[in-house]
Amino acid sequence: MKQAKKSLFVYLIMLAAVHALGNAQMSGRKILFNKDWKFHLGSVANAEQPSYNDSKWRALELPHDWSVEPLPVQREGVTVGPFSRMSEGTWDTGQTVGGEGWYRKTFTISPEDAGKRLILYFEGVSNQSEVWINGRKAYYNPYAYTSYRINMTDYCHAPGVANTIVVKAINTGLNSRWYVGSGIFRHVWIIKTDKTYLDEWDTFFNASELKGKDVQVRFSTIVHNQNQQQGAADLDIKVYSPAGKEVATVSQKLTLSPETPVAASFSIKNAELWSVDTPILYTAEVSLSSSGKVFDKISVPFGVRTLSVSAEKGFQLNGKTIKLKGGCLHHDNGLLGAVTLNRAEEKKVELMKANGYNAVRCSHNQVSEYFLEACDRLGMLVIHETFDQWQKPKRDNDYAQFFDEWSDKDLAASVRRDRNHPSIIMWSIGNEVEQRADEPEGDLISKRLVNTIRKYDDSRFTTIGANDFWDRRHFSWDNDAHRTFKNVDIAGYNYVWRKYESDHAADPKRIIYGSESYPKEAAQNWNLIEKHPYIIGDFVWTSIDYLGEAGLAHALELAPGERDPQFMGWPWYNGWCGDIDLCGDKKPQSYFRDIIWREREIAVAVRRPVAEGKKEVVNGWGWTDELLSWNWPGLEGQPLRVNVYSRSPKVRLYQDNVLVGEKEVDPESYTATFEVSYKPGELKAVNVNRKKEAASTILKTTGTPAAIRLIADRNRIKADKNDLSYVKIEIVDKDGNVVPDAVLPVTIAFSGNGSVIASGNASYDDMKSFRSLTPRTFRGKAIAIVQPTEEKGSVQLTVSAEGLHTSSISIETY
Repeated sequence: MKQAKKSLFVYLIMLAAVHALGNAQMSGRKILFNKDWKFHLGSVANAEQPSYNDSKWRALELPHDWSVEPLPVQREGVTVGPFSRMSEGTWDTGQTVGGEGWYRKTFTISPEDAGKRLILYFEGVSNQSEVWINGRKAYYNPYAYTSYRINMTDYCHAPGVANTIVVKAINTGLNSRWYVGSGIFRHVWIIKTDKTYLDEWDTFFNASELKGKDVQVRFSTIVHNQNQQQGAADLDIKVYSPAGKEVATVSQKLTLSPETPVAASFSIKNAELWSVDTPILYTAEVSLSSSGKVFDKISVPFGVRTLSVSAEKGFQLNGKTIKLKGGCLHHDNGLLGAVTLNRAEEKKVELMKANGYNAVRCSHNQVSEYFLEACDRLGMLVIHETFDQWQKPKRDNDYAQFFDEWSDKDLAASVRRDRNHPSIIMWSIGNEVEQRADEPEGDLISKRLVNTIRKYDDSRFTTIGANDFWDRRHFSWDNDAHRTFKNVDIAGYNYVWRKYESDHAADPKRIIYGSESYPKEAAQNWNLIEKHPYIIGDFVWTSIDYLGEAGLAHALELAPGERDPQFMGWPWYNGWCGDIDLCGDKKPQSYFRDIIWREREIAVAVRRPVAEGKKEVVNGWGWTDELLSWNWPGLEGQPLRVNVYSRSPKVRLYQDNVLVGEKEVDPESYTATFEVSYKPGELKAVNVNRKKEAASTILKTTGTPAAIRLIADRNRIKADKNDLSYVKIEIVDKDGNVVPDAVLPVTIAFSGNGSVIASGNASYDDMKSFRSLTPRTFRGKAIAIVQPTEEKGSVQLTVSAEGLHTSSISIETY
């Protein structure tokens, strides 16, 4: 616990630094291009032509995801807000609807940019996208998550003449196993350079080799020269410490050709190391000039850290063994859909960090730039994954149809864009791909993908997330799994923890981690991880709830003969697997994980009686239907199951200060189970060590709802649409306790320099509350997400409910 408190202290310091660095839009060379777009949902003819009349189209600001917006036609019993029983993706996409969408934007090049090279940069457009510039088709991209750049210099008109950009986004068919979102869901940028220029994606600072206290940095880039004449140029590098002190300089004389590769090595004395507890970042400024004229200048953050793995010592960061406390994470932002605002991306990393995680597996695609920046700044290790399928599809219209033509390009784009992030420790070439052990196809594909990675980065490990052979019935794990891992450095096991020890006996050098695991098997996984150095960590499915794969996690009361489905149908829209819910609150399984990871000493959770003639069936990703609550009206006198979670040898349970009993804690599951007859009052669980009572936890029956409490994660935010304030709405009793069984409709209103861009609750099936300004509370809580305008001032948020006093909060924007 001391280490946890120390880590939290460091984390809070670094968090302040994050907001100091902030969500600023870059100016000059790289400019955010999100404003003043027009949008039309549906097919349309000739919209790519500059002369097309878009006056009736909707004006909006990017990023944008139309699949979480209310459907234009609402039909009773068929649609609710953005959800439809007619959804092609059904439970895969959380009952949402895709389709075809068009975006248009007009802009003019300023006179000072005449003759410059102009790049249009899309971080992500779902699912397939086509781009036209001034009526000419400029690009096609088949993969929602791959960032792409278009050199639009030759497509643009002269300064002062209007240019038109048109983007067509298609999200149709059965194309994903989870919610992707629809449209231009990540940032768009304009990059302006001279014809002689540098490219961030070509630039790499490999600071992974320590010699004593000094780091040897290997630098590489490519200088591009589109000018007609060749000539000489100077390349200068200046490296600054986190405190702003210049710690290294490098200069090279170059003779320019159309493409001039540059490599250099230099050292930083007494280097400060990046780690999960001290995520220290250096900044390199690279400039290109000739005779005093600066052609280009880029700034590249990077971190100094070493990575190593072995079966004997496990995973080591900076020479110290560390176990990966990991969670898998999809890309969406819950109530925001796939919209990728900087603060929303940062919030996910904050939540994981605050709940004990030190690693994230980006499942199963390239993430946003800002998500990785947040991981760098807050100290979160990253497994960077690109593919959920190879040549064999998992859904009829998924990426498999593009894999042969596009996989190398998409993987190269991922590695080139992201390789300067110190948080990334592994590149994953796939998740549960059907061909993983096939010969020769699987072998050839994995070799090709690994070679593509190593072409651009040889400083990190390669991996793959592999499942048992339910998709290749003629194969078996014991006989065939070894082929899956022969071309990668580290073996990722999806739900196959029972094979850890036997596989080590067969291959003592193999390094293993749980790339996916069930929440309810956390103890079995972690016990093996702590026991064996060759098992380096575990990544639960999932750390945070997400849209789509509706009801993948569930606990049902079933009668004999009733079937347990894999997914839940209408009205479920949420995967419900996460330790953390869509509002950022801990679910019961998260408290259990705290015990496993020694972040908490004791927890207690209660389950209502199972209906007569039925039994509770908890599916693989589910968790027993328990709550950290002692509010069970209507169940007075009935026996409730009480689970106490602890690493203590014994625990005691008290009801209203009367001892219910003392039990030994199962050393394998860290659980002691009691049965208690319910009556309102207090339940207290206490650790017992050597007959002495130690840490304790209490559940109390609350009073009736008496007030609305509003808690903002930050009361002061930037006047920048990339910043947000998450305001929790809690129904509390007269003593300020959250009423955990309160299901109350609330009304949310706002005024001032901002708006509520999404609000709702964490429920898995309350469609009417999703993105509603009149949501019901779920387990006593709801949330409102406040986005500022770009004017300084304040935003006032007011929440009311029948029978309760209205509550208000003010968020300052600066």
